[in-house]
Amino acid sequence: MAKVTFKTDRCKGCGLCVEACPKHILIIDKSSLNKKGHSPATITDTEKCIGCASCAVMCPDCVITVER
Repeated sequence: MAKVTFKTDRCKGCGLCVEACPKHILIIDKSSLNKKGHSPATITDTEKCIGCASCAVMCPDCVITVER
């Protein structure tokens, strides 16, 4: 199982990671705001993550880390 972490304070909620995820387990969390006033991305089901790191590759701000 892969471990995915987000530096939510730097995420601008662009959604590129959400679109890149082949398992469709990433969302933009509209219920929270970071320091910059953006809704950050988050993972909904860590058990389904395959550790492909497509989300991290697509992130323009390098806020996602995937550990296998």
